[in-house]
Amino acid sequence: MPPYPSRPTVAVLGECVADAFTITSPRPRTETPPTGLDLRVLPGGGPANTAVSLARLGTPTRFFARLSHDLFGDLFRARLTHSGVDLSACIPAREPSTLAVAAVDEMGQATYSFFADGAADWQWTDAELSAVPLDGISCLHTGSLAFAREPGGPRLEEHLARARPHMTVSLDPNVRPLLVEPVAYRKRLNRWCELADILRLSEDDLTHLLPGTTPEEACDTLHTAGAPLVVITLGSRGALASLGGTRAYLPARPTHVVDTVGAGDSFTAGLLHHLNTLGRLGGRLDELTIDETIDACAYAAEVAARTCAVPGANPPWAHQLPSTPRP
Repeated sequence: MPPYPSRPTVAVLGECVADAFTITSPRPRTETPPTGLDLRVLPGGGPANTAVSLARLGTPTRFFARLSHDLFGDLFRARLTHSGVDLSACIPAREPSTLAVAAVDEMGQATYSFFADGAADWQWTDAELSAVPLDGISCLHTGSLAFAREPGGPRLEEHLARARPHMTVSLDPNVRPLLVEPVAYRKRLNRWCELADILRLSEDDLTHLLPGTTPEEACDTLHTAGAPLVVITLGSRGALASLGGTRAYLPARPTHVVDTVGAGDSFTAGLLHHLNTLGRLGGRLDELTIDETIDACAYAAEVAARTCAVPGANPPWAHQLPSTPRP
């Protein structure tokens, strides 16, 4: 049970992904060359990670997804339910779950190989989306692969346009060039900025969306396209927040990095949780100040740092963090 049930609900729309990580284990000396690969599978996916982190922080969270009934789908349901996420609006899907095999380097950075063709996450229909309940929601967060891949992506975009008059919209492009060509993201970026009140992207995203552009120049471009709040996370260098062109740099929280899996998703969750607690979500961010934005990003950086300190996308719970302000 979330600790503050009176808070408005934040909804997250998008995919779940089974993240398979290689396990280094001793092999028999006679096994030359190695004949197999040991993998540990953890539940992930950018939107699912954000939903889990929001719920653990104490924000009532509703997840909209197409969940397979395969082995991975059961894993997703267990993790989301244990974290306190409302799955009542999820669609039971016949298609298989998406699988990603992650390789983590010595710096904790993960690169992925995806097995996603024909997966459940991308098959949204207009009928399914029209049945999504939007009552009592202060903010709808989406983005990532489900928003960019055919055939469901354009339908999600239309759904977001219909929902926008009633709530704040948050977007995380989460560019994955192995599955969607960067040019496809760039073609739709202006439209996404028109829809988004909050745009959170990583420095890696920036290299694909606006190549050759500095973070400051990118903020100007994204504001001009329509996004009032832009936050660019810069890894170990912290984050840049820009509210209508008023900017602030936030340092990263010192931490021992095990891996960076789910760090950006947790940052987004911390940002939305803090803004929701302040009562700033629900409309166009007209009353949000730069000082409030800085405080929200500082809290988000703490959430992300705690996520980096443990293996996989395992965000912290509210009792493990400094308290957020009461509404």
